[in-house]
Amino acid sequence: MKIAILSRNPKLYSTKRLVEAAEQRGHEAVVLDHLRCDLVVEQGNPHILYKGERLTGFDAVIPRIGASVTFYGTAVVRQFEMMKVKSIVGSQAIVRSRDKLRSLQILARAGLGMPKTAFTNYSKETSELVKEVGGAPLVIKLLEGTQGLGVVLAETKKAAESVIEAFHNLEARIIVQEFVAEAGGADIRAFVVNGEVVGAMKRQGKEGEFRSNLHRGGKATLIKLSRQEKAAALLAAKSLGLNVAGVDMLQSKRGPLILEVNSSPGLEGIEKATQKDIAGKIIEFTEELVKRKLTKKKDVSE
Repeated sequence: MKIAILSRNPKLYSTKRLVEAAEQRGHEAVVLDHLRCDLVVEQGNPHILYKGERLTGFDAVIPRIGASVTFYGTAVVRQFEMMKVKSIVGSQAIVRSRDKLRSLQILARAGLGMPKTAFTNYSKETSELVKEVGGAPLVIKLLEGTQGLGVVLAETKKAAESVIEAFHNLEARIIVQEFVAEAGGADIRAFVVNGEVVGAMKRQGKEGEFRSNLHRGGKATLIKLSRQEKAAALLAAKSLGLNVAGVDMLQSKRGPLILEVNSSPGLEGIEKATQKDIAGKIIEFTEELVKRKLTKKKDVSE
């Protein structure tokens, strides 16, 4: 197969591992910077120009789209889909997962547990908002934040109200979320590929840090998921239509609580914690997707 890996940086661990895994299985992997793709939208002839050359001959695409370039990145994935190239993660699923509020609404509708969450259109009723999620301490998150950036723990009611008002004055979109103290500054990431949990790790924030993100200095260790945690991870990925996902959740007295579902989960932390070839699992799934497409084509022609 000829596989396009959409990534801004070919030197990133995740990108390098996907290229390695593809080549080990005899495929050609081409890293493309999605921001350098020019899209030509034409009836019956959609195509992509890359550095002035027309892209042809691709069987599949693996999107590694950063949150800051979701709009253009998903447009590139959509163009590949229009060109009948299979994407391991659909453009609409990426858009769905990147909208924190929308994804939480979808997860709640699916019956999944999550920290109590509130969203407002710059309401002045900050006191009521704080009360709705169980009072202080509570977590305030920027809707556009990633890797633990734009996440604040407000220890008191007064601090919570001040931070919410400050964000509102800046016209920054935020969600206000219950703080789950018993999680102890740790969360779980379950890595889902094609309806199966292929690896899981527990991420512990450094001392004095409630955010467990590895980018913020957190540590990752191997964990065996409970049946309930595994079921929650699979349902979360399925609800958002993601074939490949990193499902982040907290362990709580009332069971697993979904924090977020990532459509471009990093491979470094999970591969090092589990000692598993997760990149290989993604390439195996890519092969299966293409095989399904070819079988379908064959059935139609017969």
